[in-house]
Amino acid sequence: MGYFSKVLIANRGEIARRIIRTCNKLDIKTVAVYSEADAEAPHVSEATEAVCIGPAHAKKSYLNIEKVIQVAKETHADAIHPGYGFLSENPDFARRCEEENIVFIGPSAETMRIMGSKLEARAQMQKAGVRVVPGTDKSLESVEEALEIADELGYPLMLKASAGGGGIGMQLVQDQSELMKVFDETRQKANSFFNDGTVFLEKWISKPRHIEVQIVADAYGNVLHLFERECSVQRRNQKVLEESPSPFLNDALRNELLEAAILGVKQIGYTNVGTMEFIFDENEKFYFLEMNTRLQVEHPVTEEITGLDLVELQLKIAAKEKLSITQEDINKTGHAIECRLYAEDPDTFFPSPGVISRLILPENDVRLDLAIIEGSAVTPFYDPMIGKVIVHGLTRDHAITKMQRVLKEIDIQGIKTNIPLLKQIMKNSSFISGNYTTEFLAENKAQLLER
Repeated sequence: MGYFSKVLIANRGEIARRIIRTCNKLDIKTVAVYSEADAEAPHVSEATEAVCIGPAHAKKSYLNIEKVIQVAKETHADAIHPGYGFLSENPDFARRCEEENIVFIGPSAETMRIMGSKLEARAQMQKAGVRVVPGTDKSLESVEEALEIADELGYPLMLKASAGGGGIGMQLVQDQSELMKVFDETRQKANSFFNDGTVFLEKWISKPRHIEVQIVADAYGNVLHLFERECSVQRRNQKVLEESPSPFLNDALRNELLEAAILGVKQIGYTNVGTMEFIFDENEKFYFLEMNTRLQVEHPVTEEITGLDLVELQLKIAAKEKLSITQEDINKTGHAIECRLYAEDPDTFFPSPGVISRLILPENDVRLDLAIIEGSAVTPFYDPMIGKVIVHGLTRDHAITKMQRVLKEIDIQGIKTNIPLLKQIMKNSSFISGNYTTEFLAENKAQLLER
């Protein structure tokens, strides 16, 4: 592949290492950027070259658009891969790349802007004929307006920030008094985190399943799905474990979901890799939730069942290469499960920074995408995820058995991790049956805390 000679990776940790691996495979040189806190991080030494971009605080380093652009120009990088998080869904960053004639490995700034607004995304999906959760289609300007509309929709409801994600700016309200109490607070939080105080209301769907569709689209109108991922094991609206295929879907429902995802992507003229997220209610009816206009944390699950390299696809599409595969070429084989490793207390979910004093890892039948090596410092400055454990089996039962064994073989000392919780999940009867929702952790808390 001769399109890019050098790619700057505007990220850190395991995703930076993951992107470096594919670039090495394609003989593309890489530039790692790092904060002062990450000077000894593995991704720094694994890249072709590395540049410090500022202090530990993300706003002064990984979120510093002008500094990242400056380093890209100084190192003569012809493309930037944003990974996930940080600047990956920031349309201003994508636009600055375009202005500097640096290829942004992702969708256009305008597409990112549209899908970054939950309200605009809802409107686009409705135009495409994709079902959205019943709710408001415009910004709520006052608590009085919110109360009036809430009475029409009926409680319980979710008050949501239109911008951002990660569970931030979402508030369940059961009645008028709760809505009055949290309305201004939620708007302020949205404005603080996302610089956008737009909020809206959606019907609360009790005990939903969270299932997403991986899509890939080139600049020539070719849009493909790479099947779905089940993401319903969550804590604080953030995923803990993902698997594919979903144990919940039958073939008819799966096909309906995949077709809806394709329709939505075509509606917005999307290019590159992205994810359409849906929730299913108790009647097996699904609704569009949001679109992630980037590579997902859980992309290895899809890679394991399809045999495709999603980072390679991203690079090729960004280089204006036409997709060389058709939908008929993409098959799913077996079952894959990913567990996210967090440096956190498994009971309270509080972060647990420190130094990895001991790291023993399994060597067979497992894929390990890690941010750490023995001796690594886990700082308190960034997300506590330190890696991912991925297994592939011939069947779901086979994959679960593999994951149970692999988790027993991992030994991380010096910090607390969520491995005890992951072990309990892997032997939980509800999980093993495949009959679980986003309430799984809350409903099984007592059992999962047993050691």
